[in-house]
Amino acid sequence: MADTAIEIRDLRKEYAGAGDAPPKLALKGVSFDVPQGQVFGLLGPNGAGKSTLINIMAGLVNKSGGTVKIWGHDIDTDHRNAKLNIGIVPQEIVFDPFFTPFEVLENQGGMYGVAKALRRSEELLRAVRLEDKRNAYARTLSGGMKRRLLIAKAMVHSPPILVLDEPTAGVDVELRRQLWELVGELNAQGVTVVLTTHYLEEAEELCERIAIINHGELIANKTTRELVDMAREKIVRVSVDKDLGGPVMEANFIKAEVLDERTLEITYNRDRTSAGDVLGIVQSHGYGIEDVTTREADLEDVFVQLTGAG
Repeated sequence: MADTAIEIRDLRKEYAGAGDAPPKLALKGVSFDVPQGQVFGLLGPNGAGKSTLINIMAGLVNKSGGTVKIWGHDIDTDHRNAKLNIGIVPQEIVFDPFFTPFEVLENQGGMYGVAKALRRSEELLRAVRLEDKRNAYARTLSGGMKRRLLIAKAMVHSPPILVLDEPTAGVDVELRRQLWELVGELNAQGVTVVLTTHYLEEAEELCERIAIINHGELIANKTTRELVDMAREKIVRVSVDKDLGGPVMEANFIKAEVLDERTLEITYNRDRTSAGDVLGIVQSHGYGIEDVTTREADLEDVFVQLTGAG
């Protein structure tokens, strides 16, 4: 196992088609490793196969082929230990609404065979900042509180791996920030975190490494920095001292667009030219520069480039 938390090799999942329809391949031989101790991003458009992969790791879906090892334990031949080493936080809110948060955690600990004396329900409630809601009915919690309770529920058996499936879907910006902080704190304690999200800025901020799945195939598996560096386009927006007669277009520019009578936006490949060269070309056309703003490529640019998602 060495430093690998999750090892996935040639993972395939085929669903039978309805009626005469051909079978659907949800996963087409996916292979990658999740390093121990990292926050690892698993991204892809809707229907890409992310949830299928997570449900296979959780034991909720049977794979059609390939191998999955959780903390060195094969999910087929050593299912019990594989399950004990992973906690899954699903997209859906799943717990009895008539139990209190404390009871939810106690019951979950019992299901995992954690002895009563060894349960960490109070500690986990403090960790997710729900100690003041210890005895409230779970149905009375806000959406953000329910998300945090799901994280605590997934940690009752102290797994070294935590999988978060769209943890911030449908919560407001402040609650998202709180969940980000909680993920960071868990990771700082040594927990390996696998995160699926539709918020690309979330993945860029939290994840050290990202795998991207599209149409059931792995199309990228790189450090976040390497992925961002794949986008070579840069945008310069220039305000000039007189009305523009039209776009200033040169061979080294990818695109030049007039935004208003005195604002020009130029897209260029930073491998082929520089911002200084761009400004020099604008000045060579007789314009004085009054203001300049630039935008670097980010993970969203790369995601669109790789998946073709709109």
